Amino acid sequence: MAAQPFAILLVCLGNICRSPTAEGVLRTLAERRGITLTIDSCGTDGYHTGEPPDRRSQRHALRRGYDLAALRARQVTPADFSRFDLLLAMDRSNLARLHSCCPAAERHKLKLFLDYSRIVPGGDVPDPYYGGDDGFERVLDLIEDAAAHLLDTLRQSDSQRLVPIPCSNDSSSSAPTAPMSERKSWPV
Repeated sequence: MAAQPFAILLVCLGNICRSPTAEGVLRTLAERRGITLTIDSCGTDGYHTGEPPDRRSQRHALRRGYDLAALRARQVTPADFSRFDLLLAMDRSNLARLHSCCPAAERHKLKLFLDYSRIVPGGDVPDPYYGGDDGFERVLDLIEDAAAHLLDTLRQSDSQRLVPIPCSNDSSSSAPTAPMSERKSWPV
């Protein structure tokens, strides 16, 4: 029986700017390299559920060859913690929100997306929503860098499922821990 593809979930707050951009970039770069992955994105809040990515995110991504038009926002679910092999938060706030609802046995899967960055290792992907065009371009720069390095890391892995090797900037231990919750809206 063939192993399931390695599964990565990219997470921001509303799932309309950063995480769908990361999904589109990572999916495109993986396809170009011939790497089969399961890739999805979501938000820690559900107030944009069913909406497409922000038009500015789509426009800037498309200029670089990433089509986000088919993506739709969704909120993280309890099942995501067992379904995905790696859950990558765009910033520390969303990483903390994931930790607060993640079962203890699955917390090793939680990391910052920029733990894989060469530009800003262990940093936050800034939310471009309230800014101008330069913010969306900066987000793409950071995401392209981290996505490429993540794929390099996965490719170097010995596992058929492409299990990532630990990052030197392991942010998972610094986030707060709390029992799993079924809340619809999560605390900041």
